[in-house]
Amino acid sequence: MLNLRTVTVMRYILPLREGGSLPALAEADDDFKYVLKFRGAGHGVKMLISELLGGKITQALGLKIPELVFAYLDVDFGRTEADEEIQDLLKFSEGLNLGLHYLSEAIAFDSSIKVDPLLASKIVWLDAFITNIDRTFRNTNLLMWHKELWVIDNGASFYFHHSWENFDAAAKTPFKYVKDHVLLPQAAMLDDADQFAHEMLNDEIFREIVNLIPEDWLYWNDADENPDEIREVYFNFLKTRLENSKIFLNEAKHARG
Repeated sequence: MLNLRTVTVMRYILPLREGGSLPALAEADDDFKYVLKFRGAGHGVKMLISELLGGKITQALGLKIPELVFAYLDVDFGRTEADEEIQDLLKFSEGLNLGLHYLSEAIAFDSSIKVDPLLASKIVWLDAFITNIDRTFRNTNLLMWHKELWVIDNGASFYFHHSWENFDAAAKTPFKYVKDHVLLPQAAMLDDADQFAHEMLNDEIFREIVNLIPEDWLYWNDADENPDEIREVYFNFLKTRLENSKIFLNEAKHARG
């Protein structure tokens, strides 16, 4: 369930400039279109790791998310691109990137739409768990497609890895940003969502998810750890945060009150 396919990017279609990291719409060798997130963008591989871990946890919770794929960019890809900014981005993104299946004709979620309280609660729980600061009224990062709510853009999660220190303390933070979550007003079943998440998530799933992180995404200039040790930090963060979910659950309930 949690494995990813690998596709090769064949055609760059257009930049999606509403994203700060300049994602793009592209076509791959399986003839499907994908929204590409590039390793050469601002936050580099850490943003891709956030997308990967957050996306797979979303999937493990049974929430709707476009298929994630590893997207391979050949060394020569993009040399004919006229825009110098995009050409540089493509040049520095050689190798494995991340793609999300493009949901044609999907529309951005409008916060006035009524959402099932348990579904809203599950998504709020997810974002408090992965510390995703970017699912707000200003930028919902949710889509409506075929009358269902789909989760996209988890790249602003796991922000502890930008300073890369004291993961144990980071795992036990209440996540004060939950007060800005677009679905918080509709999240009336947070206790149920917490119970559900504890039934769905466990160490085995966390281990499987962190083992998906490609080796070459894990050589960092700002960390002394090797790739296996970095994976272990992510695993321990997830394990500790789940064990202490009442901390961020109570913060979310307090913010609702």
